[in-house]
Amino acid sequence: MRVYISVDLEGVAGIVHRDQCRRGGGGYEEARALMTAEANAAAQGAFDGGAEQVLLNDSHGDMRNLILEALDPRVEVITGALKPFSMIQGIHGHPGGGRYDVALFVGYHGGAGTAAAILDHTYRGAVVSQVRIDGRPFNEAGINALVAGQVGTPVAMVSGDASTCEQCREILGPQLETVTVKWAIGRMAAHSLHPIEARRRISEGAARAVRRAGTLQPFALPGAPPHRLELDVIDTAMADAAAIMPGAERPGPRTLAYRAGDIESLFRALLTMIKLGATTL
Repeated sequence: MRVYISVDLEGVAGIVHRDQCRRGGGGYEEARALMTAEANAAAQGAFDGGAEQVLLNDSHGDMRNLILEALDPRVEVITGALKPFSMIQGIHGHPGGGRYDVALFVGYHGGAGTAAAILDHTYRGAVVSQVRIDGRPFNEAGINALVAGQVGTPVAMVSGDASTCEQCREILGPQLETVTVKWAIGRMAAHSLHPIEARRRISEGAARAVRRAGTLQPFALPGAPPHRLELDVIDTAMADAAAIMPGAERPGPRTLAYRAGDIESLFRALLTMIKLGATTL
């Protein structure tokens, strides 16, 4: 069995402040060590659950956060940016052949505007106000799960704060294994598990999730294509820039829209519009 793990940082136990999440910020080195340890815990659980191969995709910021020499030597890792599929890079299969049977999302956070969620945002906090697909709000986990679902890989587990776990169950379904490692007090304050206990729970949750992989269905939108992506950005200058993309519509002053018959086209359009919007920062 091949297991794919996307690892973000904001949802890791003990992480509460933006300075911990940016290279050079106060607490960043400790934060990346905590991120690496939770990635290892998920990988250990995956192996305990029957995985023969585990791929980790560093999915935060510049995507060079995981401390490679500290990782379980059995894993393989995708590191660095830019990557065409960003947080879900590698889901299409191993370079040597073969697709991934199941995906796990570790250290994830709530979508932009989520109440009681640590460092809530969607892909680029300085640009994105909300992402909707076919009228329904989506967070990063949901968007990434759609891309995984298009290639036939179900998402079996998400770890993060309590609000994120609840939001992901609402989007992906009650069958999703979730591991809560902290409870938000505000956007940058939390009641957190001890990192060792968080890792124990992540490892156990990953093992359960991998054992259930054969019972899960890939995540997909309920309606028939074409599907409509809507992106609300922070200000009109960002919308001006994003609207340059061929095929983009602008139904509102700060809203962009795009239609496509497949999820990958929607996803790449989303990333492109966000990149264009960010040129105004």
